[in-house]
Amino acid sequence: MTTLLALVLSLQLAVSAALPQLFDQALSASRDGDFARALPLWDQVIEIAPGDAAAWSNRGNVRLALGDAEAAIADQTRSMELDPQSPDPHLNRGTAEEALQRWDAAEADYRWILEANLAAGEPQDASALYNLGNVQGARGDWAAARDSFMQAADARPGFAMARSSGALAAFQLGELDQAEAELRRLIRRYPLFADARAGLTALLWRRGARGEAESHWASASGLDPRYRQPEWLLQIRRWPPQPVQALSDFLSLSS
Repeated sequence: MTTLLALVLSLQLAVSAALPQLFDQALSASRDGDFARALPLWDQVIEIAPGDAAAWSNRGNVRLALGDAEAAIADQTRSMELDPQSPDPHLNRGTAEEALQRWDAAEADYRWILEANLAAGEPQDASALYNLGNVQGARGDWAAARDSFMQAADARPGFAMARSSGALAAFQLGELDQAEAELRRLIRRYPLFADARAGLTALLWRRGARGEAESHWASASGLDPRYRQPEWLLQIRRWPPQPVQALSDFLSLSS
């Protein structure tokens, strides 16, 4: 009996010693985008350490990347149960809820983070603000979305995509002067930023400035060809409908 107990303890120690390396392998595969490899690695980590909240959250992210939003939500919820104070699973679960168009649930998760920031006297989380803007835009409330995007940009200096999204929301609202000024500022600061180039192309086309629109489009299309795809713009990048329509009109007539 003593020998058997010693063997069990020895195996447990060996498994515990292997856990950090296994965790690092799973994390590395996730960061490399090798999700098919990452998933079984996270399964192993969770089997060894079922109380590791970060492992559950990371596996949830991988499951979402593999297209299983329901399983991702379940993993993020388990992570919250294990670590109720962490904002990460709320942010990650909100993203999975957005994939299923569960706007109320996603907004609740993002607002949980923002309320926790407020209660702790901390700056508001830029990612939660940005994702909240996407939810508000999906509901058609572009004024609220614009405000959330710009708050996200203010919360994280250098958050260029948030500023671009705020400018595009202003475009949707008919505030073309404000949108144009913001997009031009972004291009001056980030000349290779395709989103601002494509957004300015659409806006200039709407305003009748075809020559300059074509100039910016030459840069945008070379930087990222996905801007030619209206479905990608609407569903993945989450542009408002008016800029998407303007860019589609430009591409149709230019071709």
